[in-house]
Amino acid sequence: MHEARPLNPAGQRPSWDPRFKPCIPTVTTVGATAHHSLCGLFAQADDLAALDCASPGETVAVIEYLLAICFASSTCPSSDEEWRAWILDRRNLAPAAKWLADQPADSWDLFHPTEPLAQNSELAADLRESGTGTAQLVLEHAGDYNQHFDHHHLELDNPLPAADAFRATLTQHVYGPYGRARMSGRRLGAKVTNLTAGRLTGRIRVVALGETLGETLRLNLYPPDGPGEPLNTSWTTAGFERRTFEEKAKPRAPRSSADLHSSLGRSVLLRPARGPHGQVMVDRVLIGAGEVLDLDPTRHLQDAVYSKTTNGISKPLWPSPSRALWQQAHALYSAVKDDRTGTYARLRSLLPYKRTRPGAPYQLWAVGLLTNKTLPVIWTHGAYPYAPGMAAHLYRASSRGSDIAEHIARTLKYAAIVAAETAFPAMRAADEAGQVARLDARYAFWPSAEHPFHELLDEVIDRGFEDDDDPVSAPLVAYALELMNTARTQLLQRLDALPPSDLNHRARARGVQLFEAAMSGEQAPAELRGETALD
Repeated sequence: MHEARPLNPAGQRPSWDPRFKPCIPTVTTVGATAHHSLCGLFAQADDLAALDCASPGETVAVIEYLLAICFASSTCPSSDEEWRAWILDRRNLAPAAKWLADQPADSWDLFHPTEPLAQNSELAADLRESGTGTAQLVLEHAGDYNQHFDHHHLELDNPLPAADAFRATLTQHVYGPYGRARMSGRRLGAKVTNLTAGRLTGRIRVVALGETLGETLRLNLYPPDGPGEPLNTSWTTAGFERRTFEEKAKPRAPRSSADLHSSLGRSVLLRPARGPHGQVMVDRVLIGAGEVLDLDPTRHLQDAVYSKTTNGISKPLWPSPSRALWQQAHALYSAVKDDRTGTYARLRSLLPYKRTRPGAPYQLWAVGLLTNKTLPVIWTHGAYPYAPGMAAHLYRASSRGSDIAEHIARTLKYAAIVAAETAFPAMRAADEAGQVARLDARYAFWPSAEHPFHELLDEVIDRGFEDDDDPVSAPLVAYALELMNTARTQLLQRLDALPPSDLNHRARARGVQLFEAAMSGEQAPAELRGETALD
């Protein structure tokens, strides 16, 4: 493969490709995959099933940007009542496509010399001096580059297609973790190196998914906060007063919903290059500090699901390294069941209807970025079915389902402790954790419990559509028994790994006895005893 070659010197428009209008290239259609411009996305939104991006976070970032365009073009409902009409009538999003087509071409040029799309041209001089390879731009590739002493991975020559670089830029704006920029602050000010966490970093973003891209966008639109425009097309767009980098940023309130969903959480600049076949590529990038927003929870976090920390402080649901996202699904259904305003109140307001195809009509897709300080670790995400009128049933099923799994997991832990204490009576305190871990089946149990949990929710949905008066109890009992049998098998596999001896046979018997007693005792969830919970 040939190396990507630079185009014209920085600051000059490449004559062979005067404008690059970004596209969202991989869009799933019925039986095909096609490339669509932003205009095409809106014009054909109800013929497209879903976006297909490189990561869950990138998909969320693209949806955020499409919502921003809807708000900027006033393609959005003016009230909650009108929102319901938009959903029922499948309101066409073509006005957003027309608005885009009428925009000045320069506003959508990814490599404009002074107003590059979603970027900050003020970084141009620093890009020549401090720019790196494209690994810095892609969250999953950059890692915590401050911990890579030679920064070698950032210098690798790995040009990105321009469309990929555009989507990665959107993801940086929304999810970029805090840290230190790899550039000097001599030109723009020292604070340009202080990267603050992105608007969605550290919390779970919930997107309501419909059967088409158009329905997904309509579900997540809302009565706008502020007028349509302005849209953040560039850091240097006329009419915007931006922060400087000579002093600490003062958070600003978003001017409108369009401003909120297109906010530039990073200063980014991309350098264009020619690919081996003449395609538009990006070969060097630079990232500095961006805007900091002052967010009002009621106005700007309509999708947030609130949960209490160990200190009793209420904050939006966050990614957890120790608790799988599906164990928090009941919080989503609780919000739909109880919230009086925002996304979930609107979802609850939709009237039940008879389905025309199997499965739930909507999904609540929860996405978060799990980080270790400045290091992005993994995307955590899950989709949970929702049907209008069934929030209370789904809340009960998910809450009880999580409690049952927790009880079984705790029992596996205690069984491992008892077995380890019996098999290794003389073990030192320093060795205890390792010996218990050898016999702890929780590490196998938790991954195996997720699929039955999703099947539980699907069964509740199916029974609900069949007008079952109690669509939850029977599926919960079946789910509980399946998890118990799986956990028993996993525990026995761990205990059977102990070498044959009288001591180890006794350890095995004690561990199994504790497990069986906990599954049938008074403290066990009723479903594990084959009964219906009275809640």
